[in-house]
Amino acid sequence: MPFLNDMLDSVERKNIDNQAMANENQGPQPQGGSGPQLGITTRYRFDIDEVMRTVRHEVRGQSQALDAIESMLKVVRADIADPRRPPFTALFLGPTGVGKTETVRALARGLHGDADAYCRVDMNTLSQEHYAAALTGAPPGYVGAKEGNTILDQEVIEGTLSKPGIVLFDEIEKASPQVAQALLNVFDNGQLTVASGERTYSFRNTLVFMTSNLGAREIQDHETPSGFRAIWRGSIKARNEKLNAILRNKLNNHFSPEFINRIDNITVFNWIEKELVRELITLEIERLNRRLIKHDCRLELTEDVAFHLANKGFDRQYGARALRRTIRSEVEVPFAEHLLTEYAPEPDSWKSVTIFLMHFKNKKVVFQKSEASSDDL
Repeated sequence: MPFLNDMLDSVERKNIDNQAMANENQGPQPQGGSGPQLGITTRYRFDIDEVMRTVRHEVRGQSQALDAIESMLKVVRADIADPRRPPFTALFLGPTGVGKTETVRALARGLHGDADAYCRVDMNTLSQEHYAAALTGAPPGYVGAKEGNTILDQEVIEGTLSKPGIVLFDEIEKASPQVAQALLNVFDNGQLTVASGERTYSFRNTLVFMTSNLGAREIQDHETPSGFRAIWRGSIKARNEKLNAILRNKLNNHFSPEFINRIDNITVFNWIEKELVRELITLEIERLNRRLIKHDCRLELTEDVAFHLANKGFDRQYGARALRRTIRSEVEVPFAEHLLTEYAPEPDSWKSVTIFLMHFKNKKVVFQKSEASSDDL
């Protein structure tokens, strides 16, 4: 029975994925508290403080965007948003590697306990006019019209009675005009009816996010005659103001006023500044340690290694992704080799965790087993 076997294989793959993601999705532990329960009771069941604790832990240096999300969650939690529109529509602008997509992932983790619990639509794949049917469905008379299938995940988008769904339209500037026009209906009345009329997707319980790299080329080319990038000169505030002006101008030139006017919140993400790099390194090592739980070991960051990673990995132009590549080459690759060739876990120490101290010696990161062990996985 091929169909039944395919279903069983699919369930097995999903179970494997869920097991692999269980530790990765762990976040900061809830802060317990006592006291009287105040406020109204609505159909929504999520703790705003706990959700934002997760988001703020995962995303650094973008307080303006996170404050907007927190304000939005209060409106959603109180259940006073317009029921005929998406409860929140946001556009994240900014250079690459500053946390635009990571913010949506962190919100999904905080709300649903899974960083992948959102529908991501890569608009780069919908840049051609004839690909618009992937979002809007095949028109009448074409193959697949009666099924009304699209790339949208209806279950994830619509969420549940107690929690809103999340959708991310990534790199929205690459969408074809037909796709942008279809999204106008989503922003306006919270629904998307496929071209054949066979199916309607509801976004009325959906947090709609868009990201855009508009202006990235202009930022790179924004130089003085001497070749020094003028946008990087001056204070942090001055740099961010220049960045904001460039991106807002590109936004107004690229999208129609009707499109922009239907977006609830437009936020320009700041540069990743050098002052934040130490925090980002700690966060990346923490994420790596979550993945190491299954091997009963963890890494401890030392100042000499942090200094080395910060100096080698900081690149304002490419943001956190450049730092992540450095951590992979300088830490993950050599530690993977260490695990495969030198690490021998104790068979009777299933409750303990082996701790490895990282040191920077002879121009590379080395790992030293600590005498101490932890019983806290």
